[in-house]
Amino acid sequence: MRMSLAQRVLLTWLFTLLFLIMLVLKLDEKAPWNWFLIFIPVWIFDTILLVMLIVKMAGRCKSGFDPRNGSQNLKKKAWYLIAMLLKLAFCLALCAKLQRFTAMKLAYVFIPLWALLIGGMVELGYNIFYVRRD
Repeated sequence: MRMSLAQRVLLTWLFTLLFLIMLVLKLDEKAPWNWFLIFIPVWIFDTILLVMLIVKMAGRCKSGFDPRNGSQNLKKKAWYLIAMLLKLAFCLALCAKLQRFTAMKLAYVFIPLWALLIGGMVELGYNIFYVRRD
């Protein structure tokens, strides 16, 4: 099952629009919803991405796959998986803080996001400055 670029863009736009509408309603105090409910479009979208990523990674387990051909590809997919889990941790911690389930400091809530941003900068630097030696 493959999605075209237009379908992926439309799906991303739809979930982002739904999340922003719900966020604006919550911030304007028009809807007394729980913060975890506000973030449902984000989590549905992340779940779709995680399932697609896990399916692609599991494809390496099929018979006849040569593991030497895609070692860089596996590292990239592992980084994507870690990035998605860090984003999920940040969203859960933020919702818990906003809903006042925990008395955690705001600096601790942002640790997964900071780790994600640092990892993204390292990945970007690696892709820009890495010189392949044949």
